[in-house]
Amino acid sequence: MSTSSSRISGFHNLSMAERLEKVIEVAGLNPDVANHMGNTGNLTGEIADSMIENAIGTMNIPIGVATNMVVDQQDTLIPMATEESSVVAAVCNAARQCRDSGGFITSMSGSLMIAQVQLVDVPNPEFARLQILEHKADIKQICDETDPVLLKHGGGFRDVEVRVLEGSHTGTMVITHLIVDTRDAMGANAVNSMAEAVAPLIAKWTGGRTYLRILSNLADRRLARARATWTLDAIGGESVRDGILAAYEFADIDPYRAATHNKGVMNGVSAVVLATGNDTRAVEAGAHAYAAQTGRYRSLTHWEADRDGNLTGMIEIPMPVGLIGGATKSHPTARIALDIMAVKSADQLARTIAAVGLAQNFSALKALATTGIQKGHMALHAKNIAVMAGAIGTEIEAVARDLVKLGTVRVDIAEEVLSKLRG
Repeated sequence: MSTSSSRISGFHNLSMAERLEKVIEVAGLNPDVANHMGNTGNLTGEIADSMIENAIGTMNIPIGVATNMVVDQQDTLIPMATEESSVVAAVCNAARQCRDSGGFITSMSGSLMIAQVQLVDVPNPEFARLQILEHKADIKQICDETDPVLLKHGGGFRDVEVRVLEGSHTGTMVITHLIVDTRDAMGANAVNSMAEAVAPLIAKWTGGRTYLRILSNLADRRLARARATWTLDAIGGESVRDGILAAYEFADIDPYRAATHNKGVMNGVSAVVLATGNDTRAVEAGAHAYAAQTGRYRSLTHWEADRDGNLTGMIEIPMPVGLIGGATKSHPTARIALDIMAVKSADQLARTIAAVGLAQNFSALKALATTGIQKGHMALHAKNIAVMAGAIGTEIEAVARDLVKLGTVRVDIAEEVLSKLRG
């Protein structure tokens, strides 16, 4: 065990290999770690070093492809990056069961993002609110001049809103929202730059002081929507439908259940967001904030029965994703994932991701309403446990199969099964 200090002067100036060597030394690791960490997979060390501070290697996550998806009458393959074994299978199964009823129908509210400028120390905040609104034309000019490339592609400033909020510590705040169309970009850099450019003038017009100038990840002007119908024949009858509806209602009225319910939605959403090089944290933060907009944390999905008794599901979720900028442009695997999906716009990508989230939720609810989540999940998880127990090659499948038969998916049991298998 190392007793060296974590204070490493000039660490960021070292090469990636030198940083790794230093970490091995400081942390007292086996020198063989260098060989493992030095293998950066399909991401070159040069690109990895440009994407993160103090890079020493990469963390490779498996990419699977969900099949059977029909989105807006178009067959679509869905690349998903995740370490959870049941996620891809869940989407495949959900999509297969609604193919004959048309698959997923999607829509989008727009591609608008919000930048916030916080103003404090204003004695007459309502007066200041009107002062800011009166300068809408000036604000538009400043914003559009800040990002002429965005303007060239049909985006740019769209509107300004001003809110007056009461703070317990800083007093009354005047919050300006810049509403910006970011088109095929996620838009964080664009709207942040606009907020920075506008802030000094807001302070000048009102006599107040500006503090925070940053985007909001509650992208409620950028909602992706998806809906689908599952027939009774496809899902196994009325009892399954009613079980799914009961499970949904539980999630919609109880935040303890809703947290796990929505985590299931995000299993699918985040896997596609990650595979395409988009910002999983931004999407997750926005989704969970949106789920609580009524003042109570609720389900991101909504489930009903139609007049024929079929199960209908819907999702509406903030989806600030892009096709240009960041890792979507610099990460070669992300570009391949986008090519697999054959998406042509950020709008199409966002709508497809929403459909995946709905599919994921359907599979989770159906499992809960029928066999139970553990049986299906553990059957897939058994392979991971087999590997943890030391199984290799064909042993993995054999050990996993025996674990499922035994009904106990644990490492210690897997080790016993493997020992017997090897004689």
